[in-house]
Amino acid sequence: GDLGKAVQQLKRESGKGLLMGGLKLPLALAELGLIDEYEFVVQPRLAGHGPTLFAGLSKRVDLRLVSRLEFGSGAVAMRYEPRR
Repeated sequence: GDLGKAVQQLKRESGKGLLMGGLKLPLALAELGLIDEYEFVVQPRLAGHGPTLFAGLSKRVDLRLVSRLEFGSGAVAMRYEPRR
């Protein structure tokens, strides 16, 4: 099927929105310009390995910080919107 059409249809339906994670689907949606908000949670530890977010994105997406929340553990959740 057509991912873009399917997501546009879901966005038109009532509800609070769609929340997803992972690597492949968010990359495909970012390429189509269908992500309205990004949320990243940064943990206070360095691993030295693991997946790279949005590796292979064909164009830069500039973001605007909407909110930030720091947890007692030191983790920080940041919400961004794409600048359009």
